[in-house]
Amino acid sequence: MSIERRDVLKLGALAAAVTLAGAGRAQSSGAAPGETRNATRKLSILILGGTGLTGPHQVAYALSRGHEVTIFNRGRKQREWPGHVEQLLGDRDVNDYKSLAAEVAKGRRWDLCIDNPSSVPHWIRDAAAVLKGHVGGYMMVSSLSAYADNATPGQDETAALATFDGDPMAETMTSLRADMGKFAGLKAATEAETLKHFGDAATIIRPGLIVGPGDETDRFTYWPMRFAKGGEVLCPGDGRDPIRYIDSRDLGEWMVRVAEAGATGAFNAFGPDEALDMAGLLYGIRASTTAGARLHWVPTEFLMAQEVSPWGDMPVWVPGQGESAGFHTRSHAKAVAAGLTFRSLADTVEATQAWFAAQPEERRNAPLRAGISAEREAEVLAAWRNRAS
Repeated sequence: MSIERRDVLKLGALAAAVTLAGAGRAQSSGAAPGETRNATRKLSILILGGTGLTGPHQVAYALSRGHEVTIFNRGRKQREWPGHVEQLLGDRDVNDYKSLAAEVAKGRRWDLCIDNPSSVPHWIRDAAAVLKGHVGGYMMVSSLSAYADNATPGQDETAALATFDGDPMAETMTSLRADMGKFAGLKAATEAETLKHFGDAATIIRPGLIVGPGDETDRFTYWPMRFAKGGEVLCPGDGRDPIRYIDSRDLGEWMVRVAEAGATGAFNAFGPDEALDMAGLLYGIRASTTAGARLHWVPTEFLMAQEVSPWGDMPVWVPGQGESAGFHTRSHAKAVAAGLTFRSLADTVEATQAWFAAQPEERRNAPLRAGISAEREAEVLAAWRNRAS
């Protein structure tokens, strides 16, 4: 069995940070998940984005800690905030930073800028043209997919990053969406652009797969929803492949605490401090949903022969061998030492289910955006049962 390197790179912003089933405790160096005590110093924080998956948790947590929050986005997703949030409107796709530039012209300064949707380098360049010298620090969200090598287990933040073949500044979000194989190289180029403009004041966050309430990709949601239906469930490999993910609430809250500490440099943002494999993940999810589902583990080689794709058809999972052997095994020790904490798997499952149940009927009844279809799942299971006949 082998996976093309391009397929691994297509995992894109998709990568990993884990919540151990039953491990909802705080690390000694960080706050408990959801803790809202006031910070030791008040910050003015500018968040580029703020209404996606992680941003709302950053905003709410920052407010709870006593910080001043400004968000900059297109204004297409209006939210109710638990406190005062200043909103500035603009569109990074067309280099529209007029509202930010007007504030800067008044002498405005923020202690930190958090750049959540930073996937193409020109977004960093254009933001820096307005904000450089007007923010104390710049924290951008990269990805574990920015690394060049996914085959070597146990690598940390010093591992080599991917390269981009071509002019990264010519790429747009449209061109990236058209070819997600560009994702790794563009994330690495975006990191380089951040360091170019902000240097020692830059903080690079490389999360794994971000999951939890608000995740519109269904990359994690597939499994709770699938188990809730019961029946025969196709499960990948032998259950021993390592798995990593991070709850968006844990990521967003920790990023605020990193800002409070003034920490800079690169961090792999996933966990936990103990290993989790696919069996632990899926049996843990099943325990939180239904006991009626029956798990059928099908070898990786057979799935590849049946053209069942890691990550797409079988969300969260990539094989723990070959070119993806290191994908879910990178070191997160630096982030844990900096206070990264993890909710329990049960908490993530329950919150995801509650969020999905609150979605409009049209969304709930539509096919999930990730995961194998019911028809194809039945075909593969039948082929596995009949393989010797």
